[in-house]
Amino acid sequence: MFKEPKAYCNAFEHIITMFFFGFEPAGCVQARLAYVEAQGELKVPFKDALPTREEQLSSLRNTEEFDILVVGGGATGSGCALDAVTRNLKTAMVERSDFSSGTSSRSTKLIHGGVRYLQKAIMKLDYEQYMMVKEALHERANLLDIAPHLSAPLPIMLPVYKWWQLPYYWAGIKMYDVVAGSHCLKSSYVLSKSKALELFPMLKKDKLVGAIVYYDGQHNDARMNLAIALSAARHGAAIANYTEVVHLLKKPDPQTGQEKVCGARCRDMITGQEFDVRAKCVINATGPFTDSLRKMDNQKTPNICQPSAGVHIVIPGYYSPDNMGLLDPATSDGRVIFFLPWEKMTIAGTTDTPTEVTAHPIPMEDDINFILNEVRNYLSPDVEVRRGDVLAAWSGIRPLVTDPNSKDTQSICRNHIVNISDSGLVTIAGGKWTTYRSMAEETLDAAIKAHNLSAGPSRTVGLMLEGGKDWTPTLYIRLVQDYGLENEVAQHLAATYGGRAFEVAKMAHVTGKRWPILGKRLVSEFPYIESEVQYAIKEYACTAIDVIARRTRLGFLNVQAADEALPRIVEIMGKELQWTEQKKKEELEAAQKFLHLEMGYKARSEQLSKTSEISLNAQEVARYKKRFYKFDKESKGFITTLDVQQVLERLNIQIDEDALHEILNEVDLNKNGQVELDEFLQLMSAVQRGQISDSRLAILMKTVEEGLDLRGPVTVDRSGGGF
Repeated sequence: MFKEPKAYCNAFEHIITMFFFGFEPAGCVQARLAYVEAQGELKVPFKDALPTREEQLSSLRNTEEFDILVVGGGATGSGCALDAVTRNLKTAMVERSDFSSGTSSRSTKLIHGGVRYLQKAIMKLDYEQYMMVKEALHERANLLDIAPHLSAPLPIMLPVYKWWQLPYYWAGIKMYDVVAGSHCLKSSYVLSKSKALELFPMLKKDKLVGAIVYYDGQHNDARMNLAIALSAARHGAAIANYTEVVHLLKKPDPQTGQEKVCGARCRDMITGQEFDVRAKCVINATGPFTDSLRKMDNQKTPNICQPSAGVHIVIPGYYSPDNMGLLDPATSDGRVIFFLPWEKMTIAGTTDTPTEVTAHPIPMEDDINFILNEVRNYLSPDVEVRRGDVLAAWSGIRPLVTDPNSKDTQSICRNHIVNISDSGLVTIAGGKWTTYRSMAEETLDAAIKAHNLSAGPSRTVGLMLEGGKDWTPTLYIRLVQDYGLENEVAQHLAATYGGRAFEVAKMAHVTGKRWPILGKRLVSEFPYIESEVQYAIKEYACTAIDVIARRTRLGFLNVQAADEALPRIVEIMGKELQWTEQKKKEELEAAQKFLHLEMGYKARSEQLSKTSEISLNAQEVARYKKRFYKFDKESKGFITTLDVQQVLERLNIQIDEDALHEILNEVDLNKNGQVELDEFLQLMSAVQRGQISDSRLAILMKTVEEGLDLRGPVTVDRSGGGF
């Protein structure tokens, strides 16, 4: 079952459609993408304080019947919950894990219409694909408006290395502007070779003839997803994470006698308690797990999800300018690679390979190396792209779908589908991040019609999301002035929480320093502060993983830094949630496993293993042995933390014993509490090959060696490098 999405019409659309497709645009008649203003003031029952998770669960258990129960707390599910509750429908939403724990937090972080889709639409005279791009461009503009703190326009450069490609790409990009119409962020433009290199100095110069710059949007995807879910909660939706659907509830239709879905049996994953949530309509918005819920409804229903894995990597910020992305339109295997600044780092991706559906996708080494090789093709030879510079890596599962209503059930649907089963289960599947709102609107329209619910039109266009209403570009200055926060921390809080940043600042602890007055950092290199952990619990964070992956983005930016912050995060959460010592231990281990497998920390250990080759010449081996024996005074063949401390004391250097243990443990391959000579030589060999970048032990030992030679005091700072 499908509903034609709404549209709006302008002169540009009329001209383009007539010229390329030879008929009047359907949007002119049907008002596709109509800008629907929210009618009147919406009630916000929880404007000041959100209900606690326990209160939300109580509402789920005790409400006699909801109008809508949404299963799935990703972008689409949260969008459905917000759309439903703002239509004055009694709304519930449950999520098996955490909000945005799946695909919605593992995207390329772009809010875009799809340049390549427009190219295909024009080349193949495909009107449907053209309208898909147009819809996405409208949604892009809306999302930038309703969450200005979490999103912003981003210029993206398309380097050109053949003269004939310059007018070809320029025409395509300019058409992108034209299709966007009044929603065009900024006009695209052409750059000369010299100007392109001035703006993107890391770019490969050889054969470069110029570049084209166009604009798309960028956002903090997990925080955006959370903002949608929290907005739904503030408007009165009962939402709960870590609440699993055990099975669907059904009852016979009084008129036909046919079994109809009337709710779900749910389990609180924290306590194990089960309860029923009854609803007139159940919406399946479970992304890659779409077929699992469909089969709860009917075991014989065919699969429609064809999952595809997309891997991204994060490398240091110096690989790209602060405010300029890069698009590689034709990689060695025909895929598109984005190379973008994000959260003061650089994100590169994505791959596109068939995969199995799993709740815990793992980035594979082949995919990481593929991305690195593509990056090398576009960067100057002066920039050494090293495997060791990868600070984090993750894999997200894109839920591509086939249309169950189509005669050709094997063909992938380019857009999303809305399907209603015989028992009334409404499924929304496919689509992309940018169009979550219009997908939700279409889904609710279909659900209201199928279940004869009483509700008005969607009111989510222009509806400000959590934190967006009171945000201004200068809000961070007030945070600095009123609370004595560091400038970087204040900017981060404003960009993460918007108008709610003051609530986080009020919870911040005194540092005991002259400056900053408030705001103890979780880890020195990043602006995340301890009070964010406390505030995360108010945002329904239940585990340490929730904090490092989705309330903050530390796990996505630097797994080593996240690993170091974990003990303090667990300590704070344990105090707030009254965890036992055993529970704290379990949380720490679970979060470390998450970093190890899902965020790429595993790849680090694979770069340096007991079987790693030592590719050093005799002169290099002699030099590194000399360095090693400055610490191993007794020629034992290994060094311990005690050996390193004794050398540091001679230079008046003090390093915390726990920190020193962590530094040695990174290189201690057989985990026997000491670093042997072979392990040290393997480390230095890996550093030279670029497999490991800026190892803390390597830098420490080199710095100390120089200090011993000079017999003067030196300082040792954490390198901040990758793995």
